[in-house]
This record gives sequence, C-alpha cells and structure tokens, in this order.
Amino acid sequence: MFNNDNTTGITTMNLVHGNAICYSGYREGQNPGAGVYPSYEEIKEDLTILAKNWSYLRLYDCGPHAEIVLDVIRNEAFSFKIMLGADLGAEVSNPNCPWDANFDAQILQQNHVNNVAQIDKLILLAKQYPDIIFSVSIGNEASVEWTDHLVPVESLISYVRKIKNEITLPVTFCENYVPWTNKLAPLVAELDFLSIHTYPVWEYQTIESALDYTKQNYYSVANQYPDTPVCITEAGWACASNGRGIEPWNASQELQAIYYEQLIEWTTQEKILTFVFEAFDEQWKGSSHPLEPEKHWGLFNLDRTPKLVMQSLFQPQEEPAI
Repeated sequence: MFNNDNTTGITTMNLVHGNAICYSGYREGQNPGAGVYPSYEEIKEDLTILAKNWSYLRLYDCGPHAEIVLDVIRNEAFSFKIMLGADLGAEVSNPNCPWDANFDAQILQQNHVNNVAQIDKLILLAKQYPDIIFSVSIGNEASVEWTDHLVPVESLISYVRKIKNEITLPVTFCENYVPWTNKLAPLVAELDFLSIHTYPVWEYQTIESALDYTKQNYYSVANQYPDTPVCITEAGWACASNGRGIEPWNASQELQAIYYEQLIEWTTQEKILTFVFEAFDEQWKGSSHPLEPEKHWGLFNLDRTPKLVMQSLFQPQEEPAI
C-alpha cells in the first residue's frame, strides 16, 4: 500500500490520492467524556454529507463513536477508507503542560491498563473491518512537550510491536511535526509511515505565510526520514477565537477558505495524503467560552450547514421554476 519515491529526496505515499478529513460527529449536548454519543442516523447523515467530497476519514479512538461509524459505513455501503486511532491516556506526568498534567501513581497505572485495552480494541476492530480500515494510529499528540497525556516513547514502541504481532495493516502515530525531528527518532524505525500535524495559525502565522510554514513543517520531517512515507493527519484554520492562543483577527471563515484552498492545491499536486481538520465544529471541546477556538475548526457548522469554504460545493438546491 505504501511506496517511497526518493528521486527528489521527498517521500510520497503510493495510495490512490483522494480528499481526506478528520471526523468526529459530536453534536450539541453530546460529549465523549459524558458518554453521550451521536446516533446511527446522525452519523449516517454526516457520512452522506462527507461522501460528496472525501474518500478517507480519520477517527481518533476505538469507542462507541468509532464502532457506530464503522457499522454505518459497512451497512450503508459507503466507500470511505478509515485511519483508526487509539486514544491514549497519560502514562507519566508532564510538568511542561500549560494546564494540569500531574497525576498520582495510581492514576498513571490505571491509564496504562486502559491504554493496553484501547490497543487491544484497535486490533479487534481492525480484524473486524479489514475492508474499511486502511491503517491504524497508536495515538494522538501523546509526545509533544505540552501534552496532557504524555506517553513515553518506549511505551509507544511496545504498542506498535503488539499491533504488528496481530495484524498486517500499516501502523503510524499522529503527532505535531516537532517531536518527529528529535525525540521520536527511535519510534520511526517501528512505523510504516509518519503522520504529522501542522497548524500555522496556532504558531502566530498570518495567512500570507501560512502555506510556506506548513511546507517547512512537512519537509522538516520528510527530509529527515527520506526512506519513510510521511502524511499530514491534521491541518486547518480556526474560524473564531476568544484570543486564547489565536488572535481573534486571525481566525475567520474567510481565512479558513484561503488556507484550505492553498493546502489542497499543494498537497494534491504533490500527492501528500492530508487529513483536513476537521469536518464539523465540536461544541464540547475546550472551555465554556462560545468563541473558544477549539470549538471552531469545522468546514461545516455544528448544525451541518456549510461554512464559506464549502459553500461552492454544498450550495442548497434551488427549487425548479414552475
């Protein structure tokens, strides 16, 4: 499934290139932390929307949400291919996290037990849906310096090996671009491909420099590991902000549309598999402030109406004249 093209020193993935997007279907009042999940029909509605423009979906865990998504895809004969992820909890405390990430030994031990169970579930679902799941990820942003769910590289390596003893699907890890250039080097040898996150707007870039910054992020990893394929599993632009980490003037639907267009043009030309973050706004994320940026990354609003970036593709159908 994966192949390297090193003629220019840049690694590519030999997948049938297609549009890819991160999908989490939580609607108003729904929250995985509270155990309130979207229904089968709600997820079917979401996938009907997404099927118009996307071939690949990224899921973040192996809980009820992912199980329903996989069930809907199979039952309703959608043609999506899935990158299935594991949701790992902290196995060590992280004093570098800007919010609280100090845990007692009992919690850390229980998190490890839960993580092993999550990896077991990942393996189980991969075996149950081999026609739908095209790759698996051992976690999400669990090694970057600011994470609140820090997992040692040694543990990540052990999870990769555990998975590869059970299934033959390609295995990756989804992380900010920075750790790939240093602390994750021992993990690289265990993986089939690398998955990076790049967010110019979180790093105080304006739209004028955004795409060049994304390219720098990508090639800082791809050029360091020319024998290992690299894809992008998160890239996007927030549409609103209360100033927490992103200046309000630098978050809008107009800027999102510009970045999306530039990103898709570049990654399509270079055939870099790129999961845009994300499909729908998620109200449950971040603080309670309505303009919390974590809530406003979707290409579609919480009510599933298209934002500016998608309006040319998802215009309401006009009623025919009588």
